[in-house]
Amino acid sequence: MNVVPLDAELLKSFPLPHHPDDGDKEERGRLLVIAGSRELPGAALLAGVAALRSGAGKLQIATAESISVQLGVAIPEARVIPHRETEEGCVDESSIETLLKWSRSAQAVMIGCGMQHGPPLDRLLDALFACGAGVPLVLDAAVLGSLATRAEAVRSWQGGTILLPHPGEMKRLLDCEAEEISADPLGAAQRAAETFGAVAVLKGEFSHIVSPDGRAFRFKGGGVGLATSGSGDTLAGIVGGLCARGADPLTAALWGVYLHGEAGRQLSRTVGRVGFLAREILELVPKLMES
Repeated sequence: MNVVPLDAELLKSFPLPHHPDDGDKEERGRLLVIAGSRELPGAALLAGVAALRSGAGKLQIATAESISVQLGVAIPEARVIPHRETEEGCVDESSIETLLKWSRSAQAVMIGCGMQHGPPLDRLLDALFACGAGVPLVLDAAVLGSLATRAEAVRSWQGGTILLPHPGEMKRLLDCEAEEISADPLGAAQRAAETFGAVAVLKGEFSHIVSPDGRAFRFKGGGVGLATSGSGDTLAGIVGGLCARGADPLTAALWGVYLHGEAGRQLSRTVGRVGFLAREILELVPKLMES
């Protein structure tokens, strides 16, 4: 397989949507982020702010009722949609219809960061796949563990899908051994892209991005410091925000990986090789998009 290096030169062939100076926020799209739980409220915050930093016009965050007010105060730019929770902290089934309503009115949906596994989350996914919203769908974290038996539903999604697993999540996606992923990360990303008909991003020292049509790309990661709590949430938010702006799934994934990695490189120089925080990635993204 021909693997193309992901760098600034390559991205000239994948331009982001242009938004005129006299445009308004509606033209940059509405992203629905379904994320967070009472134990992991920060995941929704990081993903949401990352989406705004990547240029999304409107941010809507559907999150656990117990943290919704605090999250709204922390991100005053967002509309926060509370959903009920089970005793275990999973999304409650009684909220599924409300979440589907908001999904249908968004230009892109990102789901998974900081959520809790459980049967209700599986039922939310089934309902989402069946609703036919037809917008780009970014799948990360908790929901990735539920996809192995839902490959056909993912393939049938009309708006295009992006998967953002780390190696442990990829193991569950492909139902294989961890050694298979580490021995051939590119092959694993290719299998995921083919199996799910999605753009698959396998995160790691080298991030591999493979599209359903077989095109493959590799990015030399932004440094070991990016392997930190919340870093994946920021990547998911960046990708979701770019989708809301109108970028196709492959373009959003390539730019998201690049922006996230380049922010890591800058922080490695200015803060230190390790020890910088995922939240520090966020404010670097707008300038990097213009460089």
